[in-house]
Amino acid sequence: MVYQVPLYHPVRLAQDCATVDQLSHGRLEFGLGYGPQKHEFDRWNIPFTERRAMGVEAMEIVLKAWTEETLTYHGEYWTFDDARPKPKPYQQPHPPVWMGAHSHTSFEYSASLNLHVAQNIEIAQFVAQEIEPHAGAENDVESVARQFVNVLAGAGILKYAVAESKIDIRSLCLIREELAYSSALADLAFVMQGLGTYAIAKAAPDHVRDFWLARAASGKAIAAFALTEPEAGSDVAAIQTTARRDGETYVINGRKRFISNAGIADFYTVFAKTGTREDGRAVLSAFVVGAKMQGFSVIERTSLLAPHPIGEIAFNDCRVPAEDMVGNEGDGFKLAMETMDTFRASVGAAACGMARRALEEAVRYSSERKQFGRLLAEHQLVQAKLADMITELDAARLLVYRAAYARDTDNGRFTREASEAKLFATEAAGRIVDNAVQIHGGAGLISGSVVERLYRDVRALRIYEGTSEIQKLVIASALLKEL
Repeated sequence: MVYQVPLYHPVRLAQDCATVDQLSHGRLEFGLGYGPQKHEFDRWNIPFTERRAMGVEAMEIVLKAWTEETLTYHGEYWTFDDARPKPKPYQQPHPPVWMGAHSHTSFEYSASLNLHVAQNIEIAQFVAQEIEPHAGAENDVESVARQFVNVLAGAGILKYAVAESKIDIRSLCLIREELAYSSALADLAFVMQGLGTYAIAKAAPDHVRDFWLARAASGKAIAAFALTEPEAGSDVAAIQTTARRDGETYVINGRKRFISNAGIADFYTVFAKTGTREDGRAVLSAFVVGAKMQGFSVIERTSLLAPHPIGEIAFNDCRVPAEDMVGNEGDGFKLAMETMDTFRASVGAAACGMARRALEEAVRYSSERKQFGRLLAEHQLVQAKLADMITELDAARLLVYRAAYARDTDNGRFTREASEAKLFATEAAGRIVDNAVQIHGGAGLISGSVVERLYRDVRALRIYEGTSEIQKLVIASALLKEL
């Protein structure tokens, strides 16, 4: 049975009862002022932003009450344990916020789905207030990246990337989309805390895992993921960095290239060769290496098209305690692939954020700029570009959040979906941003403008965490196995 719960005054919800009526069609309804109750919000002249805030608070209170078992169903209505007399409809100073659920067992699950909506609203507000004012900063990117880590930690956002158990991929994608909408550097600061700790969370000894995860989630330590080498990019098994067992330590020698957070990271998850297979390929193992360990050094800060902390690191007889091995010898390849598989769809989400910003900038500019006596937006060729842009963005977001849902629900179909999401979303974002620059004309080439920055930022997404070409191989391989 499906119920519809009018939550009369979200601010006073914990003290009020909520009446219950049946809903037909078995559908979940969480209205925020645009559904059948819209006229009530309009009646009270409540702006949409406030309606959303009311909905967020209502959702949090109801879910908390449900999980703490202080919400009781009486056959005709729900009450809270400390309930006041049931209010009559529309007598509170605010109109109702509606919420539906499929019975006792699914109420909490239904609420959790809607919490992604509420979470997205909160993240968007956070980004507008804390990230956007610094989005264009490209001088001293190392300091800015550190500041972003601290700000994200202070807001409790890093916990969605650094997880002791399972990562909520939908939350990860929603956050990356919002961060990348404003700042690629803020997005990097967020996701690197996850990439650098995922293998640790999965396989490191308890004391190692607990120490580094707590510090990464709180922003007290910055993480890095050290896999790529001068001669090993897409071909991970060609890694040449070695780790040799010597008593209770491993001695690491080699170099890593294009390592994000190189120079600002406090620790690195490093993948090194600990043996050789019969076919001559490397047997890989993973280690946690502290930035202050003797024999570790940052030998180059690399300047890229879109500035961010990245560089080359070296290991010269760097001794790492054996207890800092992540997993067992030979687990490195599996852990590296699982890390990238987990975060791959979120790269597509970041691409969607950049593409959405580019589209909005193009719509705004074309609605203000006049040529040949008409607004650019009134010219059919510009309209055709806008139509292509929004269609590709919608398709990309559908692929991204399908992949995220597949991972979160453990239905066994994620690798292909994640690769499809990354491939299509990053390629589409490149086209969308390029069209935005074209619509802006010369204004789109001005250094420091939003679309010019996006044009540089978006390009890397088609390369890191698996190039577009590698994604096609992954997709085809998975497809052939399914047939």
